[in-house]
Amino acid sequence: MFKALIEPFRHPKLEVGLGEGKIFGAMGARKPKAKAKNWSGTLGRIWSYLAERRAKLILVLFMVLLSSGLSLLGPYLISRAVDHYLEGSGGRTWVIFLITLALVYLLNSLISWLQNIWMIEIAQETVYRMRTDLFSHLHRLPISFFNRRQQGEIMSRLTNDIENISSTLNSSAIQIFSSILTLVGTVGVMLWLSPLLTLLTFVVVPLMMLGMRWITKRTGPLFKERQRNMGELNGYIEETLSGQRIIKAFSQEERVITGFRERNTRIMLSGYWAQAISGFIPKLMNGLNNLSFAIVAGVGGLLAIRGLVTVGVIIAFAEYARQFTRPLNDLANQWNTLLSAIAGAERVFEVLDEETEARDEGAAVKLQHVEGAVKFSGVSFSYDGGADTLQDISFEAKPGEMIALVGPTGAGKTTLIGLLSRFYDPSKGSITLDGRELSTITRESLRSHMAFVLQDSFLFKGTIRDNIRYGRLDASDEEVEEAAKLANAHAFIMRLQGGYDRMLSVDGSGISQGQKQLLAIARAILANPSMLVLDEATSSIDTVTEIKIQEGLQALMRGRTSFVIAHRLGTIRAADRILVLQGGRLIQQGSHEELLRQGGLYSELVQGSKGAAAQ
Repeated sequence: MFKALIEPFRHPKLEVGLGEGKIFGAMGARKPKAKAKNWSGTLGRIWSYLAERRAKLILVLFMVLLSSGLSLLGPYLISRAVDHYLEGSGGRTWVIFLITLALVYLLNSLISWLQNIWMIEIAQETVYRMRTDLFSHLHRLPISFFNRRQQGEIMSRLTNDIENISSTLNSSAIQIFSSILTLVGTVGVMLWLSPLLTLLTFVVVPLMMLGMRWITKRTGPLFKERQRNMGELNGYIEETLSGQRIIKAFSQEERVITGFRERNTRIMLSGYWAQAISGFIPKLMNGLNNLSFAIVAGVGGLLAIRGLVTVGVIIAFAEYARQFTRPLNDLANQWNTLLSAIAGAERVFEVLDEETEARDEGAAVKLQHVEGAVKFSGVSFSYDGGADTLQDISFEAKPGEMIALVGPTGAGKTTLIGLLSRFYDPSKGSITLDGRELSTITRESLRSHMAFVLQDSFLFKGTIRDNIRYGRLDASDEEVEEAAKLANAHAFIMRLQGGYDRMLSVDGSGISQGQKQLLAIARAILANPSMLVLDEATSSIDTVTEIKIQEGLQALMRGRTSFVIAHRLGTIRAADRILVLQGGRLIQQGSHEELLRQGGLYSELVQGSKGAAAQ
């Protein structure tokens, strides 16, 4: 029956996460390939966060203990009241029992309300710390981590997964603990009242345990699969929203929608089966609860007829029998939320366990002043231990020189810059700055003396003034405007409504790509660095504008060692030395005129550039 039900939803890409081995393992299908992760370890790490609020948590646990005790006292008072009434005791005693019972339940309600309020506070503080730790850790991870992850998938861990943990701590943590205490207390009282009836009540426990085991064995992997699928969908959404222009330009809307449907189907299936199978738990508990009540009522009635127990004890025991299964039912109802939270916590801790960017060596120093003498000696580098992206690179850049990097796509130009800024460390060879190994300089200090203008200019949400000031936060408004003038950005800024106070949306939407790069250049100028890196900085600027800002760039680069990646001849010609890269190797170096006389790849690139310009 289950196979027939799932068949309409089956999708070939879902076999790994939703295969029969995971859902129907007990029915003889293939066994699941993936093993469950260490849930006890995950719960232990969540507890380590909760333990930081130990004083409040102890108070809440005490309130839970008190509340559980009061809930156990209620049925006992009812039984005593019934027995006194049947024994013909005075009405005054009956009234006292009723008043006491009312006070017990009122006090229990007040304590429950207080413990929930305090637990919500603890939960929010805990999740605040966890979210802060995750966000801070992300900023300490190496660039390679972000290169192999989708932004949306990372955001899903920071938002959806953390929110799952928050929901569980807010609503489920207290209920789970209270249920456990109530369960233990109820068993104790039941044994005190009637060991025989207690034994009969326990008849249903093995059935409960077997049912829970069968169900949870199948729902755990499904909840983790749902969290993973949600992260993939978020990454896909972020990617498609960022690439709307490309999607529309190539009329790929239907393909994108189809891709969304596939990923959405995976979430639907994993969520459906996780909820559907775990939904058996409360149904199972209710059925067994009714069975237990019937046994207690039937056997208890026979014992009361024979005078072995009082009617009050039977009433109390019936209530305790229900109270015995109610915590189990509550635990079952909270199991879905708990599974989802554990799956989310595992994804959060997976990121927190990622190795951060290599720490600076103990003897690493902070640079106070940089001349800008750079030397590469036999440098090789490979990503993730694969084939070398750079092989045996050796060259020198004197202070104040402009070094241009040219070569076909994939030659290793951007990788070389990544090594210079210590986004990566070389596999072989050494890189020195002013005679000092880069590995002996703190990364923060090194990068504080460098400014970058990259091919993809990123702007933050905020005013134009604030985006330029990002280069140096203590700069005055006059310095910001002066940097903009030097970058030839002042004129277009003043034409915008609001001028320097114009609000930009995320990534600078609302202005052209060329204008974004002008602002990025102004930001670099304001930083006043010792070294400058321009990675195709003028690729989105028209030729006329490029000519206008050359003087500003020349003024900026004067006295500073500059590394420029560019394809345009006008930018390359002014370089003191041009490094020609091909296949990760440095095959030529020299001035523009020297390389033209040598011939080879550089001459071919220049001739190709002239031919393209002529067309």
